[in-house]
Amino acid sequence: MTISIWRYSHLALAVSSFLLLTLASVTGVILAFQPVSEKAQHYRVDGFNQITLAQALPELRKLYPDISELTVDANQFVQIKASDAQGKNLVAYVNPLTGKVLGKPRPKNEFFQWVTDLHRSLFLHETGRFFVGLTAFLLLLIALSGTMLIIQRQRGVKRFFTRVVRDNFAQYYHVVLGRLSLVIIIVIALTGTYLSMSRFGLVNTNVISPKVDFDAIRSNPKVNPEDIAIFRNTLLSQVQSVEFPFSEDVEEYYTLKLNDRELTVNQITGDVLTEIKYPTAIIIANLSLNLHTGRASGIWAVILAIASANILFFIYSGFVITWKRLANRTKNKYNVADCRFIILVGSENGSTFRFAQAVHNQLLKQGEKSFLTDLNSYTAFPKAEHLLIITATYGMGEAPTNASKFATLLAKYPQPNKIHYSVLGFGSHAYPDFCKFAFDINNLLAKQEWARPLIDIQTVNDKSPDEFSLWAEAWSQQSGIQLAVLPELNSTKSARYETLVVKNITPLTRTNGTFLIRLQPKRKLRVTSGDLLAIYPANDHRERLYSIGFVENEIQLSVRLHEGGLGSGFLHRLQPGDAIKARIINNEHFHFPANAPEVVMISNGTGIAPFLGMISQNTQKISCHLYCGFRDGASFEIYQDIVDKNRALGKLTRLHVARSREGEKQYVSHLIDRDAKFIASVLAKSGVIMICGSLAMQKDIIELLKSICQHQTGKGVSFYQSHGQILMDCY
Repeated sequence: MTISIWRYSHLALAVSSFLLLTLASVTGVILAFQPVSEKAQHYRVDGFNQITLAQALPELRKLYPDISELTVDANQFVQIKASDAQGKNLVAYVNPLTGKVLGKPRPKNEFFQWVTDLHRSLFLHETGRFFVGLTAFLLLLIALSGTMLIIQRQRGVKRFFTRVVRDNFAQYYHVVLGRLSLVIIIVIALTGTYLSMSRFGLVNTNVISPKVDFDAIRSNPKVNPEDIAIFRNTLLSQVQSVEFPFSEDVEEYYTLKLNDRELTVNQITGDVLTEIKYPTAIIIANLSLNLHTGRASGIWAVILAIASANILFFIYSGFVITWKRLANRTKNKYNVADCRFIILVGSENGSTFRFAQAVHNQLLKQGEKSFLTDLNSYTAFPKAEHLLIITATYGMGEAPTNASKFATLLAKYPQPNKIHYSVLGFGSHAYPDFCKFAFDINNLLAKQEWARPLIDIQTVNDKSPDEFSLWAEAWSQQSGIQLAVLPELNSTKSARYETLVVKNITPLTRTNGTFLIRLQPKRKLRVTSGDLLAIYPANDHRERLYSIGFVENEIQLSVRLHEGGLGSGFLHRLQPGDAIKARIINNEHFHFPANAPEVVMISNGTGIAPFLGMISQNTQKISCHLYCGFRDGASFEIYQDIVDKNRALGKLTRLHVARSREGEKQYVSHLIDRDAKFIASVLAKSGVIMICGSLAMQKDIIELLKSICQHQTGKGVSFYQSHGQILMDCY
């Protein structure tokens, strides 16, 4: 029984990870030759391990008075940054004793760089890094479960390396090579797992920056650099880098980054001003990097290549063993899902589900077995004959949130049977990327061997029931199943409309045609700032959504009038006292975070509307910072009174306004870049960043946040998004 548990565990782990493990092993074999090729360059000097800083630094500074930095890489090549005799910037490998230039750094080999990116992240950025880290952890479990199988096979730990009975080629060498490379594979798996944990902040690798007490710096007695004690006692082999003083001023000092600590040294007296020992986690991370890549030793790199090649053999031989074992067993039928029809939906706000539900209900009424779910729930469907994909497109041609994993899942779960598929895209011709995500899905399905198109991809503009009906008719003709979707749509159409009375509407601003409209509900509503208001300007199926700012029990919208705009034109023509029918859509993911210690709001243009409502509702007076961007001061005037009122009440802590057409001509992204340290500190203490406005602005801000997180917090943007610290509602 025990051996069955280990065997099935070993098999399950191998099966679940063999694709990524194969990729990691192939790239690992290739990358093992990178340190070998680097060490073939003759930039390392003889007797390197005996050279001290006292021997190297004075000579280098004498030959290169403007030298700014010395670094020692994993190959023990000494590189300097300085100026040559002509005053030009010099970056070169040098002999640390003589200063002779041995060569200049070459650009990284593009092929090795490409393979490295594939090995580390599968070109999927943080998502890919996660799967690679998971694969390393699974490899560790595979190695441990394999060890238990060998122990049980050999009947004890003491007999671990005794003779192996040879049943067949695959089985014999699976065990023999497994024993020989076990320790190396465990090292690869452990170090890979640790590096991934370090990457995602699961182990603390933060280093405290040294703080020099300038008041305590001595300017005498003066000591020659070659006589400074710390220089005489420190070997170059212990050094990562040395930053030189910019001038001879007493407040300029050396910064030494060693393998286990960081020091600052008075350039005049040689006093050690500060000394910070690195956390154990950093030392382990550096050791893990050396062991995982082989960068510190060419011999170890070759050993890693052999071990990676062995992993490929283990994958092959393991499946041969399993196949032969299964071939000798009685084949049993598996229990599978019953549905012939699978309907997958991609929708950001849920409106597309209504159309999918109509198809689903029609199939059920006709006695068919149908299953409705979102695209992120895609998996293998053993009895499926028809796959219907009904999806919207979000943002700039991107996947809706509930469909973001579909491409990965499609590659992971090929269908066991031939399936007819149909793709229907929802969108609006008002956007340049009309139904782009639907076309992307259709292209992906066209490449699958198991997929057969039933009809060509079709699209629906502005949720048109007529266009949807045309698709249903075409699908019905090919499938032989009649879909009467229009009655179904009418019966499921939401009847929950609210009557809203126009209380006030401001004149258009002079520069960008923006106006505020305040609406009074006829009855008390459960609504909060950040929710969405759906209006129907033409009194038909066409729906327009606006982000709500709820101020003093009134719904406030900030609207920019577009020429020929259906929604904005309708709202602008309203007069005080007019009543409209509308629908409130709960947008809970973009509500004010009442439990956050600090909130930063970032907007441009009309995206400020929900934030004004949130600030007004900030009765707990949580520290709140508003960054907003407008064309000029006139564009901001219509919001000035409410902003000033909330600042006076202590509901808004700080206001930062960027104007792109006057003054310094800044965008809101410039303000965020300026306050990068503050933004990082908000995230570090579990604060929340909220973004509302245009998709172009959102893209710029997210790129900035990626850089801020990478350089100042050590965690990726996805970490803060997954923890609800970065909230977005852009259009």
